[in-house]
Amino acid sequence: MLIGTFVTGAGSTLDAVVGDVRAAREARLDSVYFPQMMGWDPLTLAALAGREVPDIGLGTAAVRTYAAHPLALAGQALTAQAATGGRRLTLGIGPSHRQVIEGAYGLSYERPARHVREYLEVLGPLLRGETVDYRGESLSASGALETPGAEPPSVLLAALGPVMLGMAGELADGTVTTWAGPELIGERIAPRVRESARAAGRPAPRVVAVALGAVTYRPDELRGEMATTFAAASGFASYRRVLDLQGLSGPQETVALGDEAAVADEIARFAAAGVTELVFGAIGDEHERKRTLDLLTELRTSAPDGGPARAS
Repeated sequence: MLIGTFVTGAGSTLDAVVGDVRAAREARLDSVYFPQMMGWDPLTLAALAGREVPDIGLGTAAVRTYAAHPLALAGQALTAQAATGGRRLTLGIGPSHRQVIEGAYGLSYERPARHVREYLEVLGPLLRGETVDYRGESLSASGALETPGAEPPSVLLAALGPVMLGMAGELADGTVTTWAGPELIGERIAPRVRESARAAGRPAPRVVAVALGAVTYRPDELRGEMATTFAAASGFASYRRVLDLQGLSGPQETVALGDEAAVADEIARFAAAGVTELVFGAIGDEHERKRTLDLLTELRTSAPDGGPARAS
């Protein structure tokens, strides 16, 4: 299992974001992923960081599909891929949530599964350099992109339910999950994506999990802070369903907190569940984040070809 980290960029300058990517590379992690928030553009961050910091994977988790036509997003993704030197970018996409798309963008969130299917049917060919002439129910696209030398990035679909997970295996290179613990991934998510990929004759899919945690002596305090920070997320329909499936009240209950051994054990459970890449966002104060990053380095370097060993 590869191990990367999550850099939100929230409240940070561009130079600080690049510094975080450089720190992850120096920590010998495999990747850095950027979310799409109301701030820095994640693909631009990937392009900038890719020019400044070599030898680390870069990804988005996840770009909102409703907010960008696939012709525009494909061009942006191929540009970012070329800027990184090629073969380093993972394009994580997803429909986001009704509250975001209708509330912030003023767009309709009607039938998101249909929208995502049509989006992927257009995006994939464009990224491969093909010409499209597509007329769907939710979008239309005609044309091709001229991006000489740009390699198509790996595409992941942010998916939690069975329909979207099926599309992640059929039309994308796998899935990226949020707030899903190892048990749910192992029992429901990974098998569904793999089954769909096999049925479509595609290679074994990637199963990328985003998780938060910290090596800390104050787990209860940090969990309380996470409950406040992510209170709104509990009301998003897709998150609510995945939390209910796990019997959890909120995202704070998915956070891995404790000493090195406790956090290492939780990370090992993700590997055992079939996760191919864990994107672990370190939380807490500066000292806690440093301890967490040190643990990730130890786990990644002690088991470079497989799921992480326990911390010593």
